[in-house]
Amino acid sequence: MKTVRKSLILAACAIMLVCATIAGTLAYLTSTDTVTNTFTVGNVSITLDEAKVDENGEAVIPEQRVKANTYKLLPGKKYDKDPTIHVSNTSEDCYVFVKVENGLSAIEGDTTIAQQMNTKGWTVIDEEKGIYGKTAPVSAGTDVVVFENFTINSTADAETLEEYADAEIKVTAYAIQADGFESAQEAWTNAGAEAQA
Repeated sequence: MKTVRKSLILAACAIMLVCATIAGTLAYLTSTDTVTNTFTVGNVSITLDEAKVDENGEAVIPEQRVKANTYKLLPGKKYDKDPTIHVSNTSEDCYVFVKVENGLSAIEGDTTIAQQMNTKGWTVIDEEKGIYGKTAPVSAGTDVVVFENFTINSTADAETLEEYADAEIKVTAYAIQADGFESAQEAWTNAGAEAQA
């Protein structure tokens, strides 16, 4: 009886061992995947320059771009001056603005800088500070001309011109991301640029 019991126990153990081995080799079909978010930071990038002019106030050929020019004022004379905002190729779409401080406005000729800007689609954002903006966002790689020239009134005499010998036409450009704003005015007011101008 002992031998039969021992044989049954050994047989049961063998069966359990076989079952455990088979169960251990079974595997469920599974799969895993991961989503990894990568973030980059957008940027708004512009530069401002104008055509280099010669001693007569005419653009140099081949055209060179500079940050400043010197002009000799003469009555009735028209001078090349084309401040241009260049939106970088890597920039986000943006609203562009300019502050124009025209020290010659009192002696300008028939076609004023303000009239040229109006023709080119610049809208007054803050008249008191001389801030103008483009109402539509500007895309990467775009050049935006502010105005093309200025003219001295033909009635300006030598004494008047002497008073303006140190006058400047200063143009400052600003850009604010377009995303998140419904209009240029909203961007200017809410992005903190107002305080910088």
